[in-house]
Amino acid sequence: MIRCSIDINAPGRHLGHLYLPYSHNLAGWANLMVPIAVVNGGRGPTTLVMAGNHGDEYPGQVAVMRLMRELRAESVKGRLILIPTLTMPAAKAGTRLSPLDGKNFNRSFPGVEDGTPCESLAHHLTTVLFPVADHVIDIHTGGRGVDFVPCAHMHLVPRGAQRDAMVAATEAWNTDFCFLYADIAGKGLLPVEAENQGKVVITTEMGGSENVTAQVHSLTQKGLRNVLAHLGHLTEKASSRQELGLPPTRWVQSLAWEDYRFAPESGVYENIAPLGSAVAKGQVVGAIHFLERPDREPVAIAALEAGILVATRAPSVVGQGDCVAVIGHECDPRSMP
Repeated sequence: MIRCSIDINAPGRHLGHLYLPYSHNLAGWANLMVPIAVVNGGRGPTTLVMAGNHGDEYPGQVAVMRLMRELRAESVKGRLILIPTLTMPAAKAGTRLSPLDGKNFNRSFPGVEDGTPCESLAHHLTTVLFPVADHVIDIHTGGRGVDFVPCAHMHLVPRGAQRDAMVAATEAWNTDFCFLYADIAGKGLLPVEAENQGKVVITTEMGGSENVTAQVHSLTQKGLRNVLAHLGHLTEKASSRQELGLPPTRWVQSLAWEDYRFAPESGVYENIAPLGSAVAKGQVVGAIHFLERPDREPVAIAALEAGILVATRAPSVVGQGDCVAVIGHECDPRSMP
């Protein structure tokens, strides 16, 4: 169903597109064109680097586009497969979900070969690109809805070589925090499919909200290059936080459903605790106000356990059931069961 305009096995540097056939009201024979690049320097590992899994998450898309333009085969060991924008229609529209089929691409795996555009592309990744990759990098932010402490993160896969490699690569992003997260919003995630195939998977939450600061762009781009150096792709040496004069990264986990706080009512959300701050059990981290009932006391959102405020609500207007805060807890993924 999907055609690639370049040979992903050919040596050298090649830029092209994946062509996903679909129809719309003004075109019965149309294709969704997804940019793809391969930089193949010869012997070495293969890493698949992707961004734009959700359209409104842009720092990774910028970082991968920079790599597409800057890297040359002679400076790369092994093979890099680069896809800067997985959900092009959503990226153009500034939305999380694809306008073509209304789907969350990150809930579309393992995909359907002749399904909707999201399902078809997910099937292509699952059956064609994941199998040839040793490492899979999927760059996220909180999008317009959630603001995260910029962090590299991962799932807690079973103990063994895969987890050890994922922990080391996650730390190589050199973020202040590294985060273990749980799937609280359903199944079908891209990282889970890649993990199930035994791949070393590195993901991120590079901030969030509509304002992307220069610091977040810099951390995303420098971190990505450092991870690629750590994985053995670049001639440059990977730098540790110690070499950069930074304290050790802090690992936190939010593996319990109770660590994710949801709005019990709709209203206007007030962030009270600063993002990244330590919070005590029972501490109020935010409040929901009611425009039509200013006489009513706001509803408090409290941390159920002590920890670190890893993520907060980004837009002030909040709907019932929206995630408004995430509490993380210090951990050591190397010693966890």
